[in-house]
Amino acid sequence: MLTVISPAKTLDFDSPLVTDDFSQPDFLKESRQLIKELRELSPEDISSLMKISPALGELNHNRFMNWKTPFKPDNARPAVLAFKGDVYQGLSAENFGKRDFDFAQKHLRILSGLYGLLRPLDLIQPYRLEMGTRFANSQGKDLYSFWDTKITEAVNQSLKTVKADTLINLASNEYFKAIKKQQLDAEIVTPVFKDKKNGQYKIISFYAKKARGLMSAYIIKNRVKSVEALKGFDAEGYAYQPELSSASELVFTREEIG
Repeated sequence: MLTVISPAKTLDFDSPLVTDDFSQPDFLKESRQLIKELRELSPEDISSLMKISPALGELNHNRFMNWKTPFKPDNARPAVLAFKGDVYQGLSAENFGKRDFDFAQKHLRILSGLYGLLRPLDLIQPYRLEMGTRFANSQGKDLYSFWDTKITEAVNQSLKTVKADTLINLASNEYFKAIKKQQLDAEIVTPVFKDKKNGQYKIISFYAKKARGLMSAYIIKNRVKSVEALKGFDAEGYAYQPELSSASELVFTREEIG
């Protein structure tokens, strides 16, 4: 199995690293091209494009202007330890051991608007560029046009490397759209997480994001390589519900919290 997750807007480039291992992103050439075009935007342009505050527009303008290669441990950070959103709270990569990182490096991929497809230990520099951003660029009207089939081809290569025929989709819709499903050499299985609220099971964004990270950690820590084994996921009260599930969608529910 190969698992894909989304990146995060929240970043951490300050806390101590728990591993000295790192790798280089495969698509730095493409990232350089995007950075070159993003540098043509003013802070105000960035705020408008990304629908963010003037302060964040200024911050990300500075990030684009300061972005430079080559990536080294003193100017960049492994992606899985740089992202700090809800998914990554669940993933808790800061608690990984060497064997966990080794397994994750082979079996986990992070989709990214700027970097395309990342392995967990690939070095990145700070950025914000969500995949759904309608940034008109040299390749088309948005980032989906920019990446075209490159991400899908890279996923297929990763699947081939680990001899997998199943892709576990733990990414958001915005990011998973960057993968062209009809060109994918694998069956897609999407876990869905529902929490009970007011007597009904619903997808609650914050909890669902964290659960995607929890499941990613479960896969890594338990070296999970089959969909059947995935059904044993039970972190923080979630339980597999076969009667609500299908071959392509695994539903996990949790009783009301608190």
